[in-house]
Amino acid sequence: MERTYIGDAGAHVGETILFKGWIDVRRDQGKLVFFDFRDMTGYIQGVILPNRAAEMAEAVKDARPESVVAVEGIINKRPERNVQADKQNGDIELEITALTILNKAEPLPFEINVDTKEVGEESRLKHRYLDLRSARMQRNMRKRDEVQKYVRDFLHDQKFIEVETPILTKSTPEGARDYVVPSRLYPNHFYALPQSPQQYKQLLMTGGVERYFQFAKCMRDEDGRGDRQPEFTQLDMEMSFVDREAVMQMNEALLINIVQKLFPEKKIQEIPFPRISYKDAMEQYGNDRPDIRNDKEDPNSLAFCWVIDFPFFESTSKSDNPDAQGEWTYTHNPFSRPIEEHMSNLMNKEAVGSILTTQYDIVLNGFEIGGGSIRNHSFEALSKVFELLGHSVETIESDFGHMLQAFKLGTPPHGGIAWGFDRLMMLLLNEPNIREVMAFPKTGEGKDPMMSAPSTISEKQVEELHIVLKKPKQ
Repeated sequence: MERTYIGDAGAHVGETILFKGWIDVRRDQGKLVFFDFRDMTGYIQGVILPNRAAEMAEAVKDARPESVVAVEGIINKRPERNVQADKQNGDIELEITALTILNKAEPLPFEINVDTKEVGEESRLKHRYLDLRSARMQRNMRKRDEVQKYVRDFLHDQKFIEVETPILTKSTPEGARDYVVPSRLYPNHFYALPQSPQQYKQLLMTGGVERYFQFAKCMRDEDGRGDRQPEFTQLDMEMSFVDREAVMQMNEALLINIVQKLFPEKKIQEIPFPRISYKDAMEQYGNDRPDIRNDKEDPNSLAFCWVIDFPFFESTSKSDNPDAQGEWTYTHNPFSRPIEEHMSNLMNKEAVGSILTTQYDIVLNGFEIGGGSIRNHSFEALSKVFELLGHSVETIESDFGHMLQAFKLGTPPHGGIAWGFDRLMMLLLNEPNIREVMAFPKTGEGKDPMMSAPSTISEKQVEELHIVLKKPKQ
């Protein structure tokens, strides 16, 4: 017999079906044994009637919650008095005729048919595969997939193509600490895991792709916070032959569509999104990610805004950028292009602190959920940026020579943006941190209790990688 999904059971009233899934709840009530079953499509109640109790006793004696089962039965309409209109399949019931345990579950470390937010996070992450079965986490994973599919369809309709960029790349100063990977074949040389696909996406513009996107894994070795992880997902995109306005308008349209079509219970406070200069944001709100909600108590209120006209450079004395080395460092990234009226200041290294960049950040309810800019596609202008940052000619060539060379060979004007996709999903799903919308996150301290990572490696691996381990400082 072919498997039927629980979500389709209502179309088979009066028929015998087979489904496979988990026991959610078991209730023994005298001569009747009730089960709630679930699969990825939902829930249904089943019952073993007294006339089958004896013949099925052996089959169901070990049928405890979370056991994986194959169940055959007849779909019956419930009597009117027993209909539960507020529940999925509340008007039908499965009369169980056969039950096979495919994998018996041992007693659980915690219950999952309740909201697991009340369970200690260390236990939840250690048994994440169990936590993922809970209704809330299933909702979060499936909603995340739904948004990703919508984004892909939307961008493909806008002539974007999805391109995967490398995970093993080169360590270059981009504002956060790199995770580095020693090379076995090239002793004393290292790959870096990408902080973002920034350089690759710009090189794709040189390659004539024109409109690129991907859901990119990004890795940054920085201290943990509720809305940060050592690795996270960006919705990354880049476009050729665009100005700031074109990028902002397209992304605004995409965000509006996501909310209106996939989260209709949410209300966007103001359309089009307000635009606030960095200067005004700092003066009025004291930060560059203002929460402009009129009603901060309403969880369905979404207040988007754009923050624009950021300073390009800031004094290194005011910065926490670990790559800062000269008098000036960048506020977002070194690849941005100044606003056009400030380009001469960059090229002449004049009034550096007053140069404004084409950077634009998208903010939602006080969280930065995305940021981008129009890029410097001129190798002369990009070289000036690196000079202002205090890099020597040799360092510029070593770290960024590949970019400068590409920009000499016909790179079009281009710009783009990257969304913090986990952070966006956290806000849309009213979750307290991004770990609740990721399948296998790390703890706030960057550990993985399920895989026991980070972990040591064997002496053989250490030797093959030509590295020397030092004892940590006490």
